[in-house]
Amino acid sequence: MEAYCVKCRSKREISNPQAITMKNGKPATSGTCPSCGTKVFRIGASR
Repeated sequence: MEAYCVKCRSKREISNPQAITMKNGKPATSGTCPSCGTKVFRIGASR
C-alpha cells in the first residue's frame, strides 16, 4: 500500500503498516516512509 510522504513529496510504499481506527470510527493505515523515516498516513480500508 502506498501513502503520500510530505517530506519526500511523492507517494511511497508504507513501511511497517498498521491498521488503525480513527476517532470518528473510519479505518486508516499508519506507518513510516522507507526513505526518510517520516510517519505516513492513509485514510481508508487497508488493501
